[in-house]
Amino acid sequence: MNTTDLNPILERVTRRITERSAPTRGAYLQHMAAQRTRGTQRAGLGCANMAHTTAALPAEDKLRIHAERAPHIGIVTAYNDMLSAHQPFESYPSLIRWHAQQIGASAQVAGGVPAMCDGITQGEAGMELSLFSRDTIALATAVALSHNVFDAALMLGVCDKIVPGLFMGALQFGHLATVFVPAGPMTSGLSNDEKAKVRQQYAQGLVGREALLESEARAYHAPGTCTFYGTANSNQMLMEIMGLHLPGSSFVNPGTPLREALTKAAVERAVANSGRTGQPYVPLWQIVDEKAIVNGVVGLLATGGSTNHTLHLVAMARAAGILIDWDDFAELSAVVPLLARVYPNGSADVNHFHAAGGLGVLMRELRGAGLLHADVHTVMGPGLDAYGLEPWLDGERLAWRPVPERSADLNVLRPASDPFSADGGLRLLTGNLGRSVIKVSAVKPEHRVVRAPAVVVHDQQELLARFKAGELEKDFVAVVRYQGPRANGMPELHKLTPPLAVLQDKGFKVALVTDGRMSGASGKVPAAIHVTPEAVAGGPIARVRDGDLITLDAERGLLKVDVDEATLAARALPEPDLSHNTHGTGRELFGLFRAHVGGAEQGASPLFA
Repeated sequence: MNTTDLNPILERVTRRITERSAPTRGAYLQHMAAQRTRGTQRAGLGCANMAHTTAALPAEDKLRIHAERAPHIGIVTAYNDMLSAHQPFESYPSLIRWHAQQIGASAQVAGGVPAMCDGITQGEAGMELSLFSRDTIALATAVALSHNVFDAALMLGVCDKIVPGLFMGALQFGHLATVFVPAGPMTSGLSNDEKAKVRQQYAQGLVGREALLESEARAYHAPGTCTFYGTANSNQMLMEIMGLHLPGSSFVNPGTPLREALTKAAVERAVANSGRTGQPYVPLWQIVDEKAIVNGVVGLLATGGSTNHTLHLVAMARAAGILIDWDDFAELSAVVPLLARVYPNGSADVNHFHAAGGLGVLMRELRGAGLLHADVHTVMGPGLDAYGLEPWLDGERLAWRPVPERSADLNVLRPASDPFSADGGLRLLTGNLGRSVIKVSAVKPEHRVVRAPAVVVHDQQELLARFKAGELEKDFVAVVRYQGPRANGMPELHKLTPPLAVLQDKGFKVALVTDGRMSGASGKVPAAIHVTPEAVAGGPIARVRDGDLITLDAERGLLKVDVDEATLAARALPEPDLSHNTHGTGRELFGLFRAHVGGAEQGASPLFA
C-alpha cells in the first residue's frame, strides 16, 4: 500500500512520534550498530569462553559452533507448569534443538525468566509484585542474552507482563534475529458469560464457594492461554501485528500438529534471518520501529485489547528509543474502528475469533482502510503481504493459503466498512483529578457518564467489605487510591468487577476511579484507571473526600471533582494508611523499583524513569 493511502491521522501521529523520538531512537540505533559484529557473534571469544559455551552440548553441535559457520540460537523461556499458558513450553527446547540440528544449526536455552500468574494472585498480596515482574523479566532476558554467543533468539512467553518483559530485554540485544514463539489458547470451556454470571452470584451470596470453584475450573480447564481477551491474548495480537510472530500463529491451540509445525517454522525463520545463511539479515531493531509500534496501537484499539498496554506498550517502545504517550493512543482511537468483539467486549472467546478469520482478516481490513503501515519489516521479510496468509497442514507439510475473503461470524469479527463502533473504545480522561484512561468498548452507552458522590477507600478489600455489609446500595463513584506504582506496585483490582457489576445491574449509577490497574479484563463498569499523578506522589486524587461529587464522562473525556481549584489545593494531603500494603511476601525486594518508578503514563518502569 502506498503511503498516500494512509489515514491522515495515522500519518500525523506516526510523524509526531518519529520527531519526538529522534534523539532517543538515534542513540538506540547507534548502540545496535556497535553491537553488530562481522561473522558469528562468538567469533571473537577466547578458547576458554568457547569451551564453556559448548561443554554440555552434543559432539555434533560442538563441531558446528567451534567452526563458527552455522547459526546458533539462544532460547529464552518463561516456562513453568503453574501457568496453563506456559505449561506447553516444557517440550519446546528439545523440539527446537532437534529441529535446529536438522537444518544445520544449533540451539541452547540461554536462560529462564520468572512468570507469575495474575489469575492466581488477583486480590492477594502477590499481586503487588506483578507489574514490576515485567522489569525483572526484562533484566533476566538481558542476562540470558549477555553471553554473546548467539546469532538469533527465540522468545518463549505468552502472558501479562511476560511478553512485554521479554520484548524489552530482547531489544537490548536487538542486533539479533529474534522471533517470538506462542503456545496458543486452551480449547473453549465454560463460556465467559456463564463464568461472569456465577461470579456475580457468588458476590451476592447466592451460590457458595463450591459452585464458584466448579465454574472457574470448567472455564480454566486445560493447557493454554485463558480464552478471554485480556492482556495475555492482547500480547499475542501485538506480536503478530508487529511482525514478530509467524502469520496466523497466535491462536493455534497447544498440542496440535499445526502448533508443532509452526514452532519448527519459527526456528527456520530465526536461522534464515540471522544473516548467516546467505538470506537477508533481519535483526529485531529493524522490525521494531515507529511504524511497527503504531501498528501495535492500532491493533490494540481495533480489537478492544487490554488497558494494561497503555502502560506496557509505552515501556516496550521506550526500550527501542521510541516515545509514545496517551495522547497518541487517544488520537488514534478516534479513527480506528472496533472490528472485534471478544469477551469482555462480547460473548465470544479467542477461539471463536480465530475461527471467524482471526488476525489475518483483521489486518487485511485495517490495511484496506489505510490504518496499518504496510512498509515495515517482519520476521517474514519486508511488508505485510505474508500476514494475509494463514497456515495449514497439507498432509504433514506446513503450507500457507490466503485468509478468508470475509469473516465467518459477523457477531465476532466485522469488516472495516461495517464495524462494531467507529472508534477503538480506548479514551483519555482529563480534568482536575489528573489524567487517566478508560476502555468503553465493553461499557454500554447509558453507563458511560456517571455523576455521583465519592466513596473513598485505600484498599480494594475495604470496598469489598462495604459491599458485603450492604453499604453501597446507592449511586457512587468508588475512589480506590494509593494503588499506583510507587505506593504498592500498582496491583490489578479485578476483584472489584463482580460487586460493581451487581450494583450496576440493580440500576445504580456506579463507576471506579483509581490510580491502580483494572487488568486486561476491564468490563462493563466504567473505570477511570491509571490516574496520574498517583495519590502517593501528591496527585489530586489524594485530596478527594467522601461525598465529593465526581463526574466521569467517557463521552467528553472528562474526569473531575466538583471542588474549586483553590479549595482542592488547600486540602491537607492525608497521611496514607499503607499498612495493608506491607504484608506482601518479597515486597521489600522491590523497594528500589517503587522508589524510582516513573508514572503510569511513562509506562510505570523504573528502567526508563
